[in-house]
Amino acid sequence: MPDLIVAGAGMAGLVAAAHARRRGAAVLLLEKLPRAGGSMRLSSGVVWRHRSFEDFRAECPGGDPELQRTVFDRLDADLDWLEALGAPVTDRDTDNPRTTGRRFDVEGLVAALTRATGPPRFLSALRELPGNGTPVVLATGGFAASRAMLARYVTPEADHVLIRAAPGAAGDGLRLGVEAGATLGPGMQQVYARLMPAAAVAPREFVAAAQLYARDAEVVNANGERFRARAWSEIDVAQWAARQHRARVWMRVDDVRLDGRVGEMVAQAERLGAPVQRTAGLRIDAEARAAPGVHAAGHDAGGIATGGYASGLAAALVLGRIAAESALR
Repeated sequence: MPDLIVAGAGMAGLVAAAHARRRGAAVLLLEKLPRAGGSMRLSSGVVWRHRSFEDFRAECPGGDPELQRTVFDRLDADLDWLEALGAPVTDRDTDNPRTTGRRFDVEGLVAALTRATGPPRFLSALRELPGNGTPVVLATGGFAASRAMLARYVTPEADHVLIRAAPGAAGDGLRLGVEAGATLGPGMQQVYARLMPAAAVAPREFVAAAQLYARDAEVVNANGERFRARAWSEIDVAQWAARQHRARVWMRVDDVRLDGRVGEMVAQAERLGAPVQRTAGLRIDAEARAAPGVHAAGHDAGGIATGGYASGLAAALVLGRIAAESALR
């Protein structure tokens, strides 16, 4: 008879099982998939917090302040605990001045935690809570892999979103918790999200393929409506995009920004097969003249919507006529 049942062998479940076992408890760790790690395997391996609690509150104002303070105050010591288990650290800096934390080798992190827990019971989901009083930790990964639950709580465009979660994250823990008398918290309409290329993206490419430059771009939906990123993490843009038609938006970037990291992310989207249009165009004057005897219009001409969004067809109509008139003078 176990002292504790843990449902789910992702990050939270492995940590809970490892901690309980090190305290001498007999733990039954259940995992519905054939391997441990959950959505942790789809991450960059960075475990971090905001450098100041005020930034934490500003970035996540709807969260529970007490829970946020607990995470903020305890994380550094818990990172030491994780490292003491043998989890390999690859970088002690997050490369973000707003945050602090450590980057772990993901496979090494999973292996270290699994050694501390003992082998999980794979292909074994917790279908119902035990009736004998044995305590349970629910760590099944939320519901981000369930299109039905995404449609119910997050977006009517759920059939079109890219699922960026382990396939086991299908809402099992939520169901069991509610059946036991738990209530749902605020924010059910929000899930972890990143803007991703409109292409087939394999799980191993999730981190590298993320399009994290909304603050340097104009984000526009199919109706021409714009969204301005406010959160430095750009999670708000991804949440908005998930609710647009077919869960799609356009990112428009001035060509001067394409020399650095923005250009690398755009190039990665292009390599994956996402539709990328390059419309910087030639510099023209008011007569649509690009050079002596040469005029330009349409996508060959730049300078119409730079830094913003305007109708490309309107520019093509007006400047097409001007270019013809000017060229024939």
